[in-house]
This record gives sequence, C-alpha cells and structure tokens, in this order.
Amino acid sequence: MEDILQYVWRHRLLPLKPLRTTQGTPLEVIDAGVHNPNAGPDFLNAKVKIGCTIWVGHVEVHLRSSDWYTHKHDADPAFNLVVLHVVQTADRPVCNQLKEDIPQLVVQVPPYIQERYDVLRQSADYPRCHSVLPDIAPIKVHAWMNALMAERIAQKEERIQSCLRRLNGDWNDGLFVALARNFGFGLNGDAFEEWALSFSLRAVDKHRDNLMQVEALFFGQAGLLDERAVPEPVPPLLAQDRYYQTLRKEYAYLSQKFQLHPISFHKWRLLRTRPHNFPHIRIAQLAWLYHQHTIDLSRLDECRNVRQVREMLQADTSSYWKGHYGFGLYTAEMHRNLMPATKDLLVINTVIPVLVAYRKHRLGDWESILAWYEQLKPESNRMIRLWAACGVVPQHAGDSQALIQLKSNYCDRKRCLHCRFGYYYMCKER
Repeated sequence: MEDILQYVWRHRLLPLKPLRTTQGTPLEVIDAGVHNPNAGPDFLNAKVKIGCTIWVGHVEVHLRSSDWYTHKHDADPAFNLVVLHVVQTADRPVCNQLKEDIPQLVVQVPPYIQERYDVLRQSADYPRCHSVLPDIAPIKVHAWMNALMAERIAQKEERIQSCLRRLNGDWNDGLFVALARNFGFGLNGDAFEEWALSFSLRAVDKHRDNLMQVEALFFGQAGLLDERAVPEPVPPLLAQDRYYQTLRKEYAYLSQKFQLHPISFHKWRLLRTRPHNFPHIRIAQLAWLYHQHTIDLSRLDECRNVRQVREMLQADTSSYWKGHYGFGLYTAEMHRNLMPATKDLLVINTVIPVLVAYRKHRLGDWESILAWYEQLKPESNRMIRLWAACGVVPQHAGDSQALIQLKSNYCDRKRCLHCRFGYYYMCKER
C-alpha cells in the first residue's frame, strides 16, 4: 500500500547501506520534506544529494513507476518541481511535463514494519497499540495529548466559523446554534442544529421577556406543535391542554409575523431516549436560558472561570415541564435544572470553543480560556476507561478531549501511521 511506503520515506526507515538511484548514481537524503495531505506531490521542499548535486524540490511516492503515468503526473505542471520519485518497483523511466527525466529510488518496506502495520489494521482490540503504551515516556504522552487537544479545538473553531458564515457573522446567533447542537447530546445534535438555524434570534428579541412566546416560537419551529408529532393515544387529550393550545395560538401569530417555517417533527429521535433528555425538555431549558439573557456572548465573555459559567447555565423550565416530558405525556413532579455533569459538558463542548474563537476574532486573550479545561474533570465513558486501563489516564477535561479526538480522527479511521502512539508501536525495538 502506498501509505506505508510514504511512512517509510517520511520517517527515513531506509536500508542501512549506501543509496543509489535506478541509474546507479549515489543518493543521500538530507531532508525528507514535509508531508502534503492535499493535492500535488506527496512531500514538499525535500532536499536530496544526487551525485555531487544538491537538489531542493518535491518528492512523489508510488508503488510502481508506471503509476506516475496512471495518475497523469507527466502532464501536470504541479509536478515539474519533483526532484525524486520513490517507488517500490521501478518498471519504467518517468519524466515531467517539461520532458525532463526524474531520478528514481527503489525502497522496500522493512518486513517488521509491514507486519506491525498489518497487526494494527486487523486487530479487534481497542486501543490497538495497547502493548506499547506503558513503555512510552510520560512526557511524550503529554506532548501528543496537547497536540490532539489543539487539533480538536481547531476543528471546533472551524465548525463555528462555518456556522458564522451562514449567519452573516452574528456571534450571538452562532453561540445559540452551537449551544443548541450540544443540547442534543449526540443523538439529536443534527436536529437541534437545523432547528437553531431555522430562525434568527433577532426576530425573537422583541418577545424575549415573555417566556410563553419564546416557548411558542421554539416549539413551533421544532415542528413539535404539529398534532402528528404527538404519539397515540394522546392527541384527543390535547384539546383540553391549555398550555399546548396557547402555544399553538401564539406560534400561529409569530410564524406569520416573521414568515417562519418549522422543521419536520420527523427529525427528532425519541427511541431509546430517556424522558429527561427528550427534545421537549431540552427546548424548554433553552427557552429559559434565552429568556434569562444567558445566551449572550458578551456576558459569557465577562466570566473569569468555570464556576461563573456554571452559574450562568442555571437552566430551569416553565411549570408545565416539571410534570411532563412531552405534550400530554405526564411524569412525576421533578426539577428540570441542568445537572452539574451536563453543565460541564456544555462548557467543554460549547462555551470554551466559542469563547476561544471569539477572542481570536477580537485579538484577545484566548489562552486563558483554554486553561479552563484544567478546571474541569475528565469526561467519563467506556472509551476513556479503556485508555486508562492501558496507562493513559486523563487528568482533566483537556486530556479527555484529546482522547476523543484520538479515537474519532485516528483510531476509528485506522490512521495509525499518522499517530504518535502508532509510530512508537511501528518503530519499537524488535
């Protein structure tokens, strides 16, 4: 596979003997170059000495020389600066668009590297590299975790920026969309995001002080005021449900006033969802937070620590939802405040990424916001416990975010060749 050959070149796992091109010319690798994940040559700005001449340019890697022509590099000007073609099998000479011959180097993948790569890809264990984790120096583990956390926060920033482009740069609307998505807690995340994007908070601002009207607009836009969204045999009972009928009446007025169109109620997933996590309860809590002016970026930006953010996230609901988990669906009377663990998840996944992006936009101090991760306990789930059993124990929320990033972007996608733990496994002493 081409990726394993690229790995050998990138980490210079080359034979311990003098290298020569296919023409017999002595070759020395001074710098393997920078791996290019985008279109173009595989490695940029490499430096090699061929004969008596030092060449600076790009390196392309293929299993066979003929792949150069299969991929039409001979007609692509982006490959005119390639100074070396690294292959496993040299089956023909190659040249660039300018008809200049490209020197070639034959490299074989060391058998032990291929064997370990196959083990990593085929193993059903998780994590696949568990056997080497206890032997990795803590400082190296710490460095990789920091890099993964930075990578994760960067991905979240990109998602926020993408959302802002759809919202004409309105940061408060962007905060609301990010918060709503995370109120879905995975299962209903996409539905919550679509719902939050279906209307502008600027349209609702004039009605912000009236909780009933806010709830009417929120539930109406979610499609949950549609009688078809209520499971049988509840609908006949809703004729006597004054709260439900009032919301329907208010939404009919507000939707006409602001020319709103609800999302489909079919978007919401209720199966295998606990009642306290039903979208109805979460929407009621979001309505409360908006009504209380908590969903306000300037107020969040004034917070100096996690404790102050938690205090802002004191969500409740109107009295109806203390005894219901859906329209016409009764439950024992209970408080609907956000649990401490839920607040911390919202801080981790919403507040910190949004504030970091916002302060970078304003050229402010964003490093102090990243430090909030250290004030939060690591998340607890089966994946985190598996890493802990192998000796990688998260100390705070930043570490658990790093491990989530490691699983989703590397382990699940079998990108062991791009992981530092994978490198230690592949290159450990035999």
